[in-house]
Amino acid sequence: MMYSGFKDCIFYLCAILLLVSASLYITGDAIVPRNVLYYVYAVSGAVIAVAYLSNPYRGDNLRLKRLNIQQAIAAILLPVSSFLMFKEKNEWFVFLLVSAFLQLYVVMIKSREEKKSKNS
Repeated sequence: MMYSGFKDCIFYLCAILLLVSASLYITGDAIVPRNVLYYVYAVSGAVIAVAYLSNPYRGDNLRLKRLNIQQAIAAILLPVSSFLMFKEKNEWFVFLLVSAFLQLYVVMIKSREEKKSKNS
């Protein structure tokens, strides 16, 4: 149980670092050099992707399985986004945006679907 709490803390820390590094990169503030932002974004995105991909759904509910696949796709888009950021392509933001929308959709629908399956 303690390990799960540690894993959650690392996940939330990386999510915050991802958000901060992306926003600093977009605004172009000179607080942190751009190459440091590349690495912070890449490591944070990789940790978040590993966290999502290491948590598969093992149940029988087809909708939850589909949502888990969508979450995995969103997780894979984060390292792709960081690769494009390294290459200084502006498309990195599109991949980040698609990943964020997929994650938001999955979180909203997954919680509702889990409540339905517990009530049944």
